[in-house]
Amino acid sequence: MELSDLTRHILVVDDEATIRTGITQALGKQKMAVHAAADGREALEVLAWQPAGIILLDIKLPDMDGVELLKTIRREYPDTEVIMITGYPTIQGAVECIKHGAMDYLVKPFRLDELEVLVEKARGLLEQKHAPPSLAENRDRGLDFIVGRSPAMQKVFAKIRRAAPSDSTVLLTGESGTGKELAARAIHNLSPRRDKEFVPVDCSALVETLLESELFGHVKGSFTGAHQTKHGLFELANQGTFFFDEITNLSLNIQAKLLRVIQEREFMKVGSQKRIKLDIRIIASSNRSLEEAIKAGAFREDLFYRLSVIPIHLPPLREREGDIPLLAEHFLQKYRQRGNREITGISSQAMKMLYAYSWPGNVRELEHTIERIVILEDGEIIQPEHLPSFISQRQSEFQVFSDGEYSLEEVERRYIQMILRRTKGRRQEAARILGINRKTLSNKIEKYKLRVN
Repeated sequence: MELSDLTRHILVVDDEATIRTGITQALGKQKMAVHAAADGREALEVLAWQPAGIILLDIKLPDMDGVELLKTIRREYPDTEVIMITGYPTIQGAVECIKHGAMDYLVKPFRLDELEVLVEKARGLLEQKHAPPSLAENRDRGLDFIVGRSPAMQKVFAKIRRAAPSDSTVLLTGESGTGKELAARAIHNLSPRRDKEFVPVDCSALVETLLESELFGHVKGSFTGAHQTKHGLFELANQGTFFFDEITNLSLNIQAKLLRVIQEREFMKVGSQKRIKLDIRIIASSNRSLEEAIKAGAFREDLFYRLSVIPIHLPPLREREGDIPLLAEHFLQKYRQRGNREITGISSQAMKMLYAYSWPGNVRELEHTIERIVILEDGEIIQPEHLPSFISQRQSEFQVFSDGEYSLEEVERRYIQMILRRTKGRRQEAARILGINRKTLSNKIEKYKLRVN
């Protein structure tokens, strides 16, 4: 979401309807998009599908302590400015709120001009935070082009920052479309090698007969068609970073030669006996389990240990659901500007559908979905009917609960079956969503005679 949109979205969290209505009407006149929640649970639900730049948060909530909710918001939405609201002001309470990240606080009853002053102050702070960084700052931060503020991604960012300054080999794992190459580039951009080359190679895109020549280069006459000496990708990456994308596609022969390069930091061109010294950092990625590839005899165990000095796992999008609205807005603005289109936003109903979909293709699938909509659809706001049918029709799943009256046991049976369909029979994932362990899920599948696939 662009800064102008972020500062326009304000969330009011207060159990008093008059407070919510009053603030909504007052700020709405200033063309701000004001959302409201009566308790903490509802506030977190709203933030999941509609990020807010400014939150007005009551300290006393019916379902949780406002300060505890403040801590959660600061942890999961660190760019948000929070203004606390209290009817019982104390110095200790104010200090507690400021200590945990609140920008300021309002005392009930407050005047409209007091509210407006604090909101304007919050908008100013947001603008300072999001001011375009200089080239040097971009280079130092390196993570600006990876979108995500969920706890799962914050852990990834922390590992990237810790790993980047070293020369240790990094192994990035995760499903296709989770952003492994972006993570590799971030490590390079944050490293002392940032001013040198970053050379990625897709191990699945090159045929085995050409791969060795592409990596190591060859001398003239070393094989039929070698009409001149060629520099390999390793030489191009010297003093920089070399990225092996989907490394499990390398043959055992190339794996053996790569292991020698990592161990000895030197190589020979095809057809040459001259050793060339090499100063590179190696990063590798895989969307397959290397442990399973080792068991199948398709991957060298000694190479695995050389590569996984620093392992970093990129979570699938279904495990970072809070990032879906942020990513959707980011891709919307990206393709809207690139195609000079009129689409400016996503409706709340469409956003809920994006949020409910499991995204088996991960971030890449979400990006392609938004790009396709921006190019093909008309209108200013993305609506449910603009979404692909396999996303919008998922809403009909929930009709299993609205076509009659059922016992609690029948509702449980139908819900578990729906989750199994959503996870394509993956029991571990289904158990996680249901909040039960896998053994309990297996017992319920047997009890209700459910279809797993």
